Amino acid sequence: MVTTTSTNLSTILSGFRALSDPIRLQVLELLQTQELCVCELCEKLDISQSKLSFHLKTLKDAELLRSRQEGRWIYYRLNLSQFIVLEEYLSEYRQFSEILPAKSCK
Repeated sequence: MVTTTSTNLSTILSGFRALSDPIRLQVLELLQTQELCVCELCEKLDISQSKLSFHLKTLKDAELLRSRQEGRWIYYRLNLSQFIVLEEYLSEYRQFSEILPAKSCK
């Protein structure tokens, strides 16, 4: 069993909060296969740069995204190691107990 420190818990909580928004999930889906710049994300999502910037900051603060600057453009990509942290946290719930279907009451 993995012990969750307060730092890890804070990171895990911010990760799950970041995943709770449909726009942020769309951003992550677009970044699954390639890194994209802000202008490409805005175009694909059909949202303004200011609205997208808010969501990108949330994802970046949750360490789910990494960014790099090239000229005047910022490119974003997934931070897969953070997804592994969230996945390992969730796996603790299934590791020690068998998940059974709910029994129907008669």
